Amino acid sequence: MDWAAAGYTAAALVCAAAATVIALVHIYRHLLHYAEPIYQRFIVRLIFMVPVYAVMSFLSLILPDNAIYFNSIREIYDAWVIYNFFSLCLAWVGGPGAVVFVILKPILVVITFILYAKGKYEDGNFSVKQSYLYITMIYTVSYSMALYALAVFYAACRDLLRPYNPVPKFIMIKSVVFLTYWQGVLVFLAAKSRFIKNAEKAADLQNFVLCVEMLIAAIGHLFAFPYNEYVGPNGRPSGDFKGSLLHALKFNDFYHDTVHQFAPTYNEYVLYNHNEGDNTQRKYPSASTVPSGRDVELSAISVVPSNSPVTSSVSSNQADQEETMTTPIKDKVDNHVGLYDLTDLLDVDLSNYPAKVPAISDVRKQ
Repeated sequence: MDWAAAGYTAAALVCAAAATVIALVHIYRHLLHYAEPIYQRFIVRLIFMVPVYAVMSFLSLILPDNAIYFNSIREIYDAWVIYNFFSLCLAWVGGPGAVVFVILKPILVVITFILYAKGKYEDGNFSVKQSYLYITMIYTVSYSMALYALAVFYAACRDLLRPYNPVPKFIMIKSVVFLTYWQGVLVFLAAKSRFIKNAEKAADLQNFVLCVEMLIAAIGHLFAFPYNEYVGPNGRPSGDFKGSLLHALKFNDFYHDTVHQFAPTYNEYVLYNHNEGDNTQRKYPSASTVPSGRDVELSAISVVPSNSPVTSSVSSNQADQEETMTTPIKDKVDNHVGLYDLTDLLDVDLSNYPAKVPAISDVRKQ
């Protein structure tokens, strides 16, 4: 009996089980305090990456002949994690529906299965006659683009995201999704360079390390996505746990995003109104200006001489933009999106006031 292999497997089992338990308890607490369904739906899906990664990695370790199927599930969830994290960030800033980044992975997984069945795919085989090299190159480009997009998005929206403490969340997602991917590539490159005995040993090492890393990730999620942020008078009672779970498991948001982004009306973008339920959306034409409710810009306000009523002159460009807006934008105002009309505040008749205000010295002489 190989005691070293047995200890190796036992350690992986302990780490994977502990990570899964911590993550599921964390999810349970979020669902008990489901005060912000829009945000917590995505958070629950992100935390669930830990059980998926841990269980699939452990199964790949003990059942290496079927590892391609377990690894494929893990890779598909990679894309799902990226999609949900983008969606969460965009929901925080009230932005448009998320980019559908989750489409590429399932397509590549299907292609991988076909090539594997034909003997043209083998994990860690970088031969030009095998498809592993080319699929890895496609994955690398897609991961690099996603990482770049996350970095650009954070740089552009840093001020809007600051109230949500985004730094630990970005670190956790980048660590789990991106670093673990490149870690796997480096492990197989080490096997090709003979630093590791062969590709099978490299795969075992990768799966074992992932089991350990998921325990660290589960603990990190407790701090990056704490459930106690949603505990309070607005928190839902524990009796609504089933409804919270069903809401988190529904894929209607992904369906609507997919339909929207592949529809001819893609030039319209969507703002979500978090105060009026999950399904309330507002569409704005691409030519319209959408007020954010955070900053009010006064454009070309001028004051005429004192013998005429004071009026506010709004630039024709702004007026044209308001004409292009749809009726719901003009008629409906909420906490997130609003229109500000300052005309009434400036509509004051100053004709009875002197044109020149006397200086302080003149007043003292009088």
